Amino acid sequence: MAVLKVIEVLANSEKSWEDATSKAVKHASKSVKNIRSVYVNEQSATVKDGEVDDYRVNVKITFEVN
Repeated sequence: MAVLKVIEVLANSEKSWEDATSKAVKHASKSVKNIRSVYVNEQSATVKDGEVDDYRVNVKITFEVN
């Protein structure tokens, strides 16, 4: 039986929500091993001069605990 743990991570990107999600997983993987999945819990963006300026995600990352 595997024991799984979930952490919540906030990340942002100037490109897209997908890029922000990738950045969250990449950064978490520096200190967390055995990542199994990522769930995008919330998306938002900031707007500057009528254009999307920054994409933000709140993700839940699931990993196996040894």
